[in-house]
This record gives sequence, C-alpha cells and structure tokens, in this order.
Amino acid sequence: MADHAPVLGLHDLTVVRDGKSILDDVSWEVEPDQRWVVLGPNGAGKTTLLQIVSANVHPSSGSATILGETLGRVDVFDLRPRIGFASTALARRIPANEAVLDVVMTAAYSVTGRWNEEYDDVDLRRARRVLAEWRLEHLEGRLFGTLSDGEQKRVQIARSVMTDPELLLLDEPAASLDLGAREELLQLLGAYATAPQSPAMIMVTHHVEEIPPGFTHALLLADGRIRAAGPIAEILTEEHLSEAFGVPLVVATSEDGRFSARARS
Repeated sequence: MADHAPVLGLHDLTVVRDGKSILDDVSWEVEPDQRWVVLGPNGAGKTTLLQIVSANVHPSSGSATILGETLGRVDVFDLRPRIGFASTALARRIPANEAVLDVVMTAAYSVTGRWNEEYDDVDLRRARRVLAEWRLEHLEGRLFGTLSDGEQKRVQIARSVMTDPELLLLDEPAASLDLGAREELLQLLGAYATAPQSPAMIMVTHHVEEIPPGFTHALLLADGRIRAAGPIAEILTEEHLSEAFGVPLVVATSEDGRFSARARS
C-alpha cells in the first residue's frame, strides 16, 4: 500500500440513466503509484466510469473522491486541470487546422484551439519537451488534421501530460492503430508508466494485447459491476477474463509482461 492518500476513491457508486443502472455499486481505490487497466465488453460501463473519474459526470448515488476532492462539493473547473485525459471524443474537438505545437500548448488553458491566450516561454519550452518525449518534435508545425492515426494518438497523450497532471486517463489509446503504430505507442506508454515521476494512470481498452508493460493493476467490468480488481497478474487470468467477456478464453503472458488472449478451441 502506498504511503499517500488515494488519488481516487469510489464508494458504493451508482449511475442511473433513463431508469437503467449504467454503473452499479462500484467501489474502487487507486493509489498514486498504481497504473490500472480497465477492461470489459461493450456496454460494460467503462466510458461512464472514465466520465466519473474525469469529473465530467456525477454519480446518482454513492461518492467519488478524486485527488482529495469529492464530486458535488468541489468546483469541477478547478479539479479538471489536475487530470490529464486523452480520448477520441476530445480529439474530435481539436481543429484540424491547428498546429501540433499549439494542440499541446493550449492544454495550459484547457482549450482545444488557440485564440487570444497569452503563453509564456515556459509553456513553449514545456510543450516542445513533451513533444520530444513522445517522438513528435519533427511534427510541431504540422496541422493536426494531416497526421496519421498513430501520430494523432501520440499528440493527444502529449497534450494530456502537458500540465503535469496528478492523474492520467487514457481512453482506448491504441484503438484503430496499425501494428507498427500500436507497438510504437505501447513502447512509449510502457516507458512512461514505469517512470517514477509519472502520475497514477487509468487506461481503458478492449484488448489485453493493448496493455503496455509497466501497468500494475487491472479492473474487469461487466454489466456495470466490477467482476474482479487487483494486481494485474492475478486478474488477467483465463477464469476472470472468460467470465467478464462471456467466452471461454486462453490467455498467455510473455516474459516482458505483455498479454494475449484468444477463444478456446
């Protein structure tokens, strides 16, 4: 157990929409030094869970404490800048004609298009350093809309870490990428996850093959309920994954900590 207070605490949390429970009786804690992957079938409640954790949705009942602040008792506009969030939904709000450097730098003001904001030299240096860390420095003058899917995904993540967040959320960062782009991204994410100065991380994915090395814990969701949660090697087993996805699965783990799964023949 880490010495610091949890960065996330969900307790008996329920989200109901149109009379249907999207999340049901969810209790979960994340410590500052943990990197969690959240898996589950379509409709399991993964997106709603991230909306709660990113302070964009409030629970119907129960409580959500994020970075020491309880939803419903905090100004979310003060809380959200402390959370890095990379998602396809956010990418759709980034203007296609925005330069890559500005896409990253505008995170300092939590806006997705540069307008009349004033930026300091420290913002510019920070943005360029982050671009270099994610192997994007050669693209700083390119327009966001001209980038490949893999490049856009890395720019989203670079933007999400621009403000040194205390919690980083990644919503299917490797979705739609070809094999080369996926492996390059997972290599970078794995290095970031294992760096001691990195924040707590929560990544949603549909595929165990998309889990980077360095992730420490896993949570399985199905039908809005937590089916299993804990250290990654204990959770990503054939028994747990087969139950969560409703299909008999064979699961393999490689020496470098990567997972693979296929239907049992």
